Amino acid sequence: MRFNTVTIKDIAKALGLSTSTVSRALRGGYEISEETKKIVTAYAEKINYRPNPIALSLKERRSYSIGIVVCEIANNFFSQAINGMESVAYTAGYNVTITQSHERFDREVLNVEHLASRSVDGLLISLSSESADVSYLKDLHQKGLPIVLFDRITSEIETHKVIADNFKGAYDATDYLIKLGHKRIAHFTSSAHLSVTGERLDGYKAALEDHNIPFNESYVKFCGHGGINQVEIDDATKELLALNDRPDAIFIAQDKLSTGCLHAIKKIAPDYFSGIKIAGFTNSNVVDLFNPPITAVRQPAFEMGQAAMELLIQLIESKKPVTEFETRVLQTELIVNSFKY
Repeated sequence: MRFNTVTIKDIAKALGLSTSTVSRALRGGYEISEETKKIVTAYAEKINYRPNPIALSLKERRSYSIGIVVCEIANNFFSQAINGMESVAYTAGYNVTITQSHERFDREVLNVEHLASRSVDGLLISLSSESADVSYLKDLHQKGLPIVLFDRITSEIETHKVIADNFKGAYDATDYLIKLGHKRIAHFTSSAHLSVTGERLDGYKAALEDHNIPFNESYVKFCGHGGINQVEIDDATKELLALNDRPDAIFIAQDKLSTGCLHAIKKIAPDYFSGIKIAGFTNSNVVDLFNPPITAVRQPAFEMGQAAMELLIQLIESKKPVTEFETRVLQTELIVNSFKY
């Protein structure tokens, strides 16, 4: 059975008015009398009239929809960030379409091109772990598509960006492990070219330097699939076990890597790692249940999502070209045994 919608023409026919009069009345046009507005709006409510979004978008050259591209919705950080984005978008009258890259560059490009072909008004994106080349995104941006980058960003596109204070989060976590007495601290992280990888690696190195602990390159393990490939994490764990000076603590730079590392530890060397101390970026709501326990570096994911969406809507609704952009940095939080550090 075909779904039939009520149109402005139907209202006009029922009330004996012209379609232009009904349209202006529904928009609150000043040239329409208050009495006519009341009659039209009352009848529209009675028959449950809703504006046709397709017709509206053609008329205003806007779709009132926003595309979102993340690595994985199941990732705690991204699911919380999406909640923040939606809370702002729907209040402002926009719908969102959410896609996942699954840490693959080809999937990311496909998603972005699909969203652009659907005439989204703007795009929010966090780059995949494989996205070293962002030329396709630069091309869309130069053609006029409003884009805001969040979490994993690039310096190659001049636009608004929203990130966490990755350096400080990494520094605080590593500093905490050192103050517990650990000096052989391994570091699990994602692809080397990602912005978050470099910032968190720098924070890790700075904490070591401030405590006069030499940086050991063999303790740093880059997992190019961002925690989605468990075999990659297992191999990195085995490499650490093969070292003469095995690590006595681990700092993990990414949410998905944190849980993946725990799986690897329990599977490969549960006895050796039973007492190891771990600190890592994770926005899991059940971090208290992790074993071994994790001292969590929590990002303000919801607030980051809200900020990114607010900045994007500002770009979309700006009456003139925007030439000044900001990188908004939100603070992380170190949580030890569920209490604030």
